[in-house]
Parts: sequence; structure tokens; C-alpha cells
Amino acid sequence: MRDLDHQVITQALAWVRDGHPIWLCTVLSTYGSAPRGPGAMLVARRDGQYVGSLSGGCVEEAFLEELIVGDFDRMVTLRRYGESREESRRLALPCGGVLEVLIEHRAPDAAWLVHLEVLYQALQGQRRLVRCVDVEAGAFLAREDDVAEGPCVVRRPASVDIRIGPVLRLLLAGLSPVAEACAHFARALGHEVIVCDPRPEMCEGFSVDGVTVVPQLPSTFIAAGGCHAATAVVALTHDPRIDDLAMIEAVRTEAFYIGVMGSRRTSDARATRLLRSGGVSQVDIDRLHMPIGLDLGSKTPTEIALAVVADIVRVYHGKARDAL
Repeated sequence: MRDLDHQVITQALAWVRDGHPIWLCTVLSTYGSAPRGPGAMLVARRDGQYVGSLSGGCVEEAFLEELIVGDFDRMVTLRRYGESREESRRLALPCGGVLEVLIEHRAPDAAWLVHLEVLYQALQGQRRLVRCVDVEAGAFLAREDDVAEGPCVVRRPASVDIRIGPVLRLLLAGLSPVAEACAHFARALGHEVIVCDPRPEMCEGFSVDGVTVVPQLPSTFIAAGGCHAATAVVALTHDPRIDDLAMIEAVRTEAFYIGVMGSRRTSDARATRLLRSGGVSQVDIDRLHMPIGLDLGSKTPTEIALAVVADIVRVYHGKARDAL
């Protein structure tokens, strides 16, 4: 999950600013079954403190044991875990899985600090980057990611490219009981959550840890650049003055998920209204998830929120509804 990677880079920055050398680990490839995929990260110190995950537990323990006794002094090391039958059994990797991990031993110098700050900004949603690491010389750089899709990790004979993208952002267009429940679910999943609502009476009673509240129309926030490609925009107020305007602006962005709550009849009426007076096309309408969410038979606000957040996760991971 990218939120965990965000925690990794945040902690790496803190340790480097305090003058600690760190070991940054990145999963390059997996063979067989593995709990985490390519691009997953972990950062550690020589004393065994760490943040992040490579496999869900077993590989982390093996890596830390080796680190504490003095291994991985080279600037860059490639390590394969679970390759032998004995190690696979010892690490309890499922289905004979094998993980190849890039392990970078970095000193707390100015160049490394600047590099981490750039990665932090990328995970905050400001940009999409590719980390380029020379596995022989240890050199590193970050360049703009100019490819919309592609593998998270690309191996070359003497280098590796690792794509770094923003944490999933949930933009709640307006507050309601369903929106509040969505905020709780999304935060539990580690997503960034932003609530936009111009109504003071709604904002005053809302409080969810880690959620940013913006007291303005969602459409204004969206038009000002509030969405990136990893953003889900959901309108859950039943107020067309908020919901419709949010949809009109959201379809002009890269947001990967745009949804609005309402019955089938309400959704059909909204589509007609937006086509007639909203300046949107049928292609734009086809991007909208309405009615929003998975059909779980939801009745209560919390159940509806579960259906909404589950549908967002489904789309984010590229799963078709009929594949569930």
C-alpha cells in the first residue's frame, strides 16, 4: 500500500535529518506467491529500528538479523530471499515464493536528503517520478515519470528504475453521514482524505483524525488542482448544488474514480441534467459511477460507505466487477 511507503519515506527523512545512516529496501521482483509486490519499501537503522514491510514479517526478520550483525555495508546490495528450499522453509514464504530486494546503504548527506524530500513530495501527490538506481556504482537520481502506465519496477543490466506515485487520495465532495463513514474507512486503509464543504454547520460537527477539511465548494477545490491521477472524488450529499458541480469539474481531471450517490432514477435524471446544462459529454457521463458503490444490499450510512470504499479499491486495483 502506498500509504505504508509514505510512512517509510517520512521516517527515512526524519532519521537522515537527525544524522543517521539508513538502509532503504525495495522489493524488485517476486516469484511464486508473495504478500507484497514490486515497489514495496522498508527503511531501517543498524540498531534494528525499521518502518515498512517487504513480505509481511518473515523476510523483514531475516534482513534485520543480517543488518544488526554488520551485513550490507556496500552502497547497493541485491539480495534474494527464499531462493533455496531450506531458506524458503525457514522464512515461511508461501508457495515457495522468492523475493529479490534492492538494499541501499545511504549516508545522511545533503544529496540523499534532497532525494528523499523529492520522493516525499511525489508521494504527497505533487508529481510522479521514477527512481533510477545504479546497482554497481550506487548512484541515484529521480526523473519525471512520463509514462501513464507500466510496471512498477524495470530492471536493466546495471540499473533499476522504480516508479514512485502518490498515495490514494479520497476527496469527499460535501459532508453527510455516509461521507463521514467513508472518511473513517479510508483512513483505516491508509488513504489521504480531504473533505470539501462550504457549509459551516456541517464542518463544525465533523472530526476524523488525519482528515483535512477545506471549507469551500468541492468544485472550486477541484478546479484549483485538487485532483491527481490517484484521486477518487465522491459526492454523497444528495444536494445537486454540491454534487453536480463537483461532477462537472471532476470529469475534467485525471481522477481515477468519480462517483455520486443516488438511486437509479436520480442518477438517470442527473445524467440528463448534466448533458443538457453542465457542459459535459456522454464520454464524461460514462466516467461517473452512479449509482455509486458495489451492490451489497447496503441500507445504513456505514454499509453504504463500505460499498463505496470497496468499489474505489476495486477500481484502483483494476478489478472488473464480474471478476469479484
